[in-house]
Amino acid sequence: MKTLALVVTMSLSFQAYSAINSTFFAPLDVKAIHDQEVKNEKKGIAPRFAIPHSVSVSPEKSQNWEKSATGYTWTHRVTTPNAVSLNFGFSRFHLPEGAELNIYSADRTEFIRPFTSADNNVNNALWTPVIMSDDVVIELSVPANAVSEVQLELTQVGQGFRTFGQSTAKSGSCNIDVACSESVGWEREINSVAVISTGGSNFCTGFMINNVKGDRTPYFMTAAHCRITASNAASLVTYWNFQTSSCKGPRNGRLDQFNTGAVHLASNGRSDATLVKLNSSPKAEWNVTYAGWDATPAIGTSAVAIHHPNVDEKSISFENDPTVLSSYGGTTSPGDSTHVRVIDWDSGTTEPGSSGSPLFDSNHRVVGQLHGGGAACGNNQSDYYGRFHTTYREARLATWLDEDSTGTLTVDTILQ
Repeated sequence: MKTLALVVTMSLSFQAYSAINSTFFAPLDVKAIHDQEVKNEKKGIAPRFAIPHSVSVSPEKSQNWEKSATGYTWTHRVTTPNAVSLNFGFSRFHLPEGAELNIYSADRTEFIRPFTSADNNVNNALWTPVIMSDDVVIELSVPANAVSEVQLELTQVGQGFRTFGQSTAKSGSCNIDVACSESVGWEREINSVAVISTGGSNFCTGFMINNVKGDRTPYFMTAAHCRITASNAASLVTYWNFQTSSCKGPRNGRLDQFNTGAVHLASNGRSDATLVKLNSSPKAEWNVTYAGWDATPAIGTSAVAIHHPNVDEKSISFENDPTVLSSYGGTTSPGDSTHVRVIDWDSGTTEPGSSGSPLFDSNHRVVGQLHGGGAACGNNQSDYYGRFHTTYREARLATWLDEDSTGTLTVDTILQ
């Protein structure tokens, strides 16, 4: 995520790297990890992009403050040779006014946007997006009169062995970029979908969801097997508009439009669904939309999926025939009716990483989110989506999506 235009004042222009306190992790055995990932994904376990390491690093413990022109600066370096990316989990995070946390590669070609007191949140935690570097500097600048107010402790480092758009197995060639002409008419729904990371190690797809009020509360849905819970919702990072700039063009999606942190609201195992509320709303300039939904028993006469196959740039898939009700993995209908089965895709497919992505009916409303299945380029196997109708009833989604108890069961997609 190159942001070369970003202007940041860094004390390291005069501080030797060798003097910085640092954390080092040895290179990973990527082949062994990949082999295990293949086994896990066949079991329906959400794929990983990084190996998490527990640490305990803070200004309070290291006390290596440096006097600067405006206050004090604390730095820490993390080095992991040959890592694809790094990400960081701060289990304590609260910055005073005027403080700024910067995270950048040691060669200063990669940056994450500065974090400030505006990023303070109900979780008192911060989980960063990935930075494409194996050698990263964490730098905290604080006004002289506010050092005692800082709460900051780094407790996890995610050592990336693959990451969004750079997985060990690229998405199949039959996938259709959302930049292609086939997606015309689905632009609003496309902008509701995000690629996500959880716990600094797992990735999936999810989507912003509208409520009956249409008041743009930042509700977000994904699959329950993507493992967002009350204890780790603070670690959710949503990346918006990660997609190619042209149809079948270069894999040039960007990861610099992100939100971090959420509060878990509800999950339902039978329909494999999770609803959270993001700590903050996406910025208006990102044009994120809020997907409509249908909580009636209807499942539509055709279907469209918008997703991140293998967590590559965003794709769109089409089923021109009616979907059917089923149990998860079932071949008879209606089964237990907890899932919507796409018998086989007419155009495009899904892959690991697509989990949690929305399935839209012909009215452009969500009728389910991806649980799993065998679909891939080159086969006609089925996919199974946790049925929104089931989730709405069993997880009592009306508590949040229809808080005034109007009884409304269909809602349309709206712009931010």
